[in-house]
Amino acid sequence: MAIITLTTDLGDKDIYQAALKGSILKLLPAVNIVDITHSVAAFNVQQAAFILKNSFYYFPEQTVHLIGIDTVYNSDTKYLAVSYKNHYFVGSDNGIFSLMFDSEPDEMVEINIMQDLKFLHFPLADIFVKTACHLAGGGKLSEIGLPIAAMEKKMNLQPIVEKNMIKGVVIYIDSFQNVITNITKEFFNKVQQGRQFTLSFKRNETINHLSWHYNEVPEGEKLCLFGISDHLEIAINKGNASGLLGLNLGDSVIINFE
Repeated sequence: MAIITLTTDLGDKDIYQAALKGSILKLLPAVNIVDITHSVAAFNVQQAAFILKNSFYYFPEQTVHLIGIDTVYNSDTKYLAVSYKNHYFVGSDNGIFSLMFDSEPDEMVEINIMQDLKFLHFPLADIFVKTACHLAGGGKLSEIGLPIAAMEKKMNLQPIVEKNMIKGVVIYIDSFQNVITNITKEFFNKVQQGRQFTLSFKRNETINHLSWHYNEVPEGEKLCLFGISDHLEIAINKGNASGLLGLNLGDSVIINFE
């Protein structure tokens, strides 16, 4: 069965999510619609990119991922359909693809489906839906757009290495209030080279041991580990790490190696 996933900032209390899903089902009644999330902060491209980058590969190949972030029409808007690692992505050319992908897409087109004027304020239910359903139904990218060679570029904030130190930042806080940094497991291991470390952050808090899972420490104790995203997380076992440790998006973390 064809699959279309949805990643949007539409929330749950308005009609927009229902309008989007209903529009899909009108065109492709047998499709399997999967909500990744509708709780991305409004227009937050970086947050949406982090969520989708770390979740899309759990789905079967040929899944179509519809991205509803910053899609409102204006005269300079480009909408893209992209093939990457045997998945399809449909979204605005606002930098989100460059934040999600670790390599160049396999194929990319600027969608040339005509905009229905009655959906001018809500292209998600028109151009995006038509594109996603076309691809989920086995259609080709070349049938809905013209090839393009470049997309809007945005850069993820990278950790910095200085001598025996990594300087990172908080890039995401999940619904459990676990604090996720921009330090990946691969990057950490490359710099660590088996050495002992001390992770330091706000309020002179420190951690000097990597945990394998959250319950490795007593309830209420802080820990750090590489979670499902392979990014370094700061957490409190069954607690609110962001609130209790005072860590927010953009805050610095430092790892010193001995």
